[in-house]
Formats: sequence, C-alpha cells, structure tokens
Amino acid sequence: MHRMIVLLLVGLLTQPVAASAQSTEADVMAVITRLFDGMRAGDSAVVRSTFSPEARLMSAFEREGVPTLITGSLERFVTLVGSPHEVWDEHIWDTAIRIDDRLATVWTNYAFHRGPTLSHCGVDATEGCTSGE
Repeated sequence: MHRMIVLLLVGLLTQPVAASAQSTEADVMAVITRLFDGMRAGDSAVVRSTFSPEARLMSAFEREGVPTLITGSLERFVTLVGSPHEVWDEHIWDTAIRIDDRLATVWTNYAFHRGPTLSHCGVDATEGCTSGE
C-alpha cells in the first residue's frame, strides 16, 4: 500500500512569481510547473529557483498510529534532485489556487513516481508571497 503524505512547501512562491502587483493563477501555476519540470530533468538550479531561501519542506503523516510532522531540509532536497537517480515525476490534479493581494496558496493532489513506479501519493499544500519581495 502506498502511503498518503501531505507535503507542505512553505515559501515555494516567494521569489519567482511575476513582479506585477497582481499575480494570476497562471503565474502561480507556472512556478509549480517549473518546480516539477526541474525535478523531472534533475535540474537542481531550476528547482532551487522556485523556492525562497526561507522555504521549509514539511511532511505530515501517520506513523505507527501517531500523527507525525517532519521538517525536511531544502538544501538536501535540492542536492538530491541534482544527484543521479531515476526520473522523479510528480503528477498533480484537482489543483486549487487562491490569491489574495500578494499571498498565494496552492492545494493539490499528487502521485509521485520514481521512474515508472508509483512511490507514494498525497496532497501538496503550498503558500507563498507573489510579489518577489
């Protein structure tokens, strides 16, 4: 059985979204797409460009019946993306994007594949500033 994980990408959108004061859903989705394209290509520079320096990666799941929240290292993740491995391919659907002034949130279902094999699935929840500041 594949485990369900909620991945919180806090700070994903801070730097790269359009410099205009009013970003659109398409602007936000472009950053998400760039992140997953970078993961598929194994391009750590592209992946890093989608995160603010203050970004935190967090996973929430149940371990032995206990709700668990783990904070991961952005540096480790970016390094792993650029290291040799099977293609990492994350498919998303039912994506909801909300924007209020310069705050954007994204909530989407995902299935993560390592090469052709399904590794796990869950929900990505992301928030960030769309101003580039």
